[in-house]
Amino acid sequence: MHTEDDVASDTSNTTAAATAGVAGWPVRALHFWRSPSDQPRWARPALLSIAVVAVVAYSYGIANASLETFYAGAVRSMSENWHDFFFASFDPWGTISVDKLPGSFWLQALSVRIFGFHIWAFVLPQVIEGTLTVLVLYRVVRRVAGPAAGLVAALALAVSPATVLLNRGNISDTLLILLLVLAADATTSAIQSGRWQTLLLAGVFVGLAFQAKMLQAWLELPAFYLAYLLAAPAASLYRRLGHIGLSVLAVLVVSLSWMSVVTLVPAHDRPYVDGSCDNSVFSQVFLYNGADRLTGNVLTQPGCRPVPPPIKTAALHLARKDLGTIHIPGGVGRFLDGGFGRLTAWLFPPSVVAIVALLFRRRKAPRTDPIRSATVLWTTWLFFTWCFFASSKDLNSYYLAALIPPMAALCAMGLAEAWRARAGSLVARLVLMATVAGGSAFALSLLPSSAGVRSWVLVTTIAATVAALVCIAASFRTAALPRWTVPAGFALSALALLLGPAWASSTAVAAQLGPFDSPYQSASLTGQLSASLNYSLELIPSIDAFAVQFPRSQAVNTVDSSAAVGFDTFATGREYLPVGGFTGQVPDPTLQQFVSDVAQSKVYRVVVGVHPLTNDPDLLWVVAHCLKVSPPSGTFTEDTVTYQHYLCTPRDIR
Repeated sequence: MHTEDDVASDTSNTTAAATAGVAGWPVRALHFWRSPSDQPRWARPALLSIAVVAVVAYSYGIANASLETFYAGAVRSMSENWHDFFFASFDPWGTISVDKLPGSFWLQALSVRIFGFHIWAFVLPQVIEGTLTVLVLYRVVRRVAGPAAGLVAALALAVSPATVLLNRGNISDTLLILLLVLAADATTSAIQSGRWQTLLLAGVFVGLAFQAKMLQAWLELPAFYLAYLLAAPAASLYRRLGHIGLSVLAVLVVSLSWMSVVTLVPAHDRPYVDGSCDNSVFSQVFLYNGADRLTGNVLTQPGCRPVPPPIKTAALHLARKDLGTIHIPGGVGRFLDGGFGRLTAWLFPPSVVAIVALLFRRRKAPRTDPIRSATVLWTTWLFFTWCFFASSKDLNSYYLAALIPPMAALCAMGLAEAWRARAGSLVARLVLMATVAGGSAFALSLLPSSAGVRSWVLVTTIAATVAALVCIAASFRTAALPRWTVPAGFALSALALLLGPAWASSTAVAAQLGPFDSPYQSASLTGQLSASLNYSLELIPSIDAFAVQFPRSQAVNTVDSSAAVGFDTFATGREYLPVGGFTGQVPDPTLQQFVSDVAQSKVYRVVVGVHPLTNDPDLLWVVAHCLKVSPPSGTFTEDTVTYQHYLCTPRDIR
């Protein structure tokens, strides 16, 4: 017979055993859907729901995702052996590297090495990184503006077209943005705590971001350090400057670490560094991927060859097609309409209003005010990135995803500030109403007349906007209102502003678009973009069947640039010896090395641009010494360039 005390004891023991869990881990720790004690009960479930939305948007159709084939070819080569992995070799023989730093490609190569050659294995790292970015942005915004604002920011990031399309491919910007948002989180934490170690961690994250996208990672440093300098609790300005100096040192050490190691390795033990005229990874990063991006003068340094006429002719032919967004002229307004606008501009008006409102309302706050410092951080990020992209000569559409985290954070913080001021400020409610009405109207102006869902977007956006305005306007009355009226008005305001980008993203996902696309583009443009990437999954079996006829000690083909064989390398994992790197200009292989390869039967089939005639010394040697394959199989025309097949054997050396 059990007494009440026995029952209570048994219940207590059962509860303790359940809490103890397995191997000392509390069972409660396994309940990941439950909010921490410092957050409302609805916060964690809502955040996880947003994460699910992100995963679905980023991974839908992942098995048939459209890849950037040059990068995909390099990733497959890197997945084959650890030497190529470390040195970011483009081709399986390790003759030349990819023309970027390998940070994001390392993760993709590991995925392919673990899961095997599947399209989804190339994209999976970006799906994970993109989803993690959503979760981290929630944490950053929650630190200063609360969980509701954090959820709005996370949702805005998750459904923005630039973010969605970027994360549906194999582009390195996904990892860049994740690491920069992690750096923003560490900086925000450092500002609140004054711990220099946390600011040092922010520097480490920026250094890692440099491994993913080079100098673009440093573009956000002014945002982090200006916010810390203005608001960190350390009383002395010199102390705050000292903390920043230590963080800068961490940035430099981590950023330059891999580059320094590669530089110390003898040239004959590693691939030639593509994008450089002197086999230097520092030239690749700071000239080819740095100064050349601003001037448009690619590889004009001593040691490099002129652009081969066939490559130049093909590039001009492709440029005249005005495919994608690469042809959109520069200027600060290039992101407010057209293809760029439909990627990024949806939240631009409310984010500008939020900047002005937050800085005005917080103008008299203490120096260490966290909301003002966060506003400075995100505003500076947005300003520098916007200006840099506005002045860039060539701009791929996926670059613009770097503009979304600051706009999402600012909009969420502005909405939270309006909520805090709802009772005591009539102006705050009027500004919110004007922002919702103007932001929704601007979003509808981005919608092209050809959009198949135009009527649905119009109806839902207008309905949500009107409902939000009615609920907020009702709060002007002094009569008692239902408790849900004002919260509903704010929730509907967020919904009205997010419907535009959400509709654009959903249509892009349904059409299985990728990083080089923009929402609501025509089916014909989608097809042309896919063709310009030389991408067709249906071709893989036939290309692979042809490649296996050749021994692995021999290149399947030799061509005038690595860009021309990215898809072939990706499809087969075999050697397609590139001459001249991505642009056809780098001095690799040398003529002596090329002739040696022919002598060793490593080179057999060679494709040479003959009209216009190439100026590459290796390929001119082929024209002079190797056997021309007779038409019709020996010649073909592509992008107005005529190419000729040659067969080279050791007996051609004389």
